Amino acid sequence: MKAILYIGHGTRSKKGAVEIRAFIERVKARIDVPIQELSFLELTEPLIEEGFESCVERGATEIDVVPLFLLAAGHIKRDIPEALSPLIAKYPTIPVKIKNPFGVQEVILNGVCELIRDTAGDVLPEDRLLIVGVGSSDPDVHVNFGRISSGIGERLGAEKVSVCYFAATEPRVSEGLVTISEGAAGRVIVVPYMLFSGLLLAELNKTVRSRQKEGQRILCTVPLSNHRVIEDIVIERAMDE
Repeated sequence: MKAILYIGHGTRSKKGAVEIRAFIERVKARIDVPIQELSFLELTEPLIEEGFESCVERGATEIDVVPLFLLAAGHIKRDIPEALSPLIAKYPTIPVKIKNPFGVQEVILNGVCELIRDTAGDVLPEDRLLIVGVGSSDPDVHVNFGRISSGIGERLGAEKVSVCYFAATEPRVSEGLVTISEGAAGRVIVVPYMLFSGLLLAELNKTVRSRQKEGQRILCTVPLSNHRVIEDIVIERAMDE
């Protein structure tokens, strides 16, 4: 019997945990697979081992692992395989297939642009976009965010699109906000390139609200999982043979 094990990063944010659980319930309702479990790499229970064991206890004879991650970096390349390795060894008769992260897809960039328009309306040439990533020391992340920023800029006709990160690489969010705001004639639209809410996004929204009170024309979009395309991609990954 096939099982699907979804793996999220995990969060200390109660709002973020509620969001991801609700998201997975919507996904599960659209998939005709009897065994579907949600687990987390860290910070939130159940962790990967417990989710995997639950699949086995429910009668799984094969397990497809679907990481809920946008891009391939350390968690995908190292942490998740390391967490799964002893479980795969423990159950050698159960085939385990680890699906790819979402990657930079045209449909995702289209969805991000729709979320931006939902928040900001039409984007004018004088408006500026600040794409905010979580951050990673993996060099592929910079390459991917280059593709993301150029793809979103081209779709919306924005003349200035910058990227910054919460951690692990430069420029950081504080520097990105200062740089993008200097001499801005239009609005600054902050785009968190993240799937779900969390403490990092809460802090970002707090900073944006503070700047709004100071008179800056700045706003922040919602997480990517608010767009239906993310559900569709997870289902596609889950059902892809």
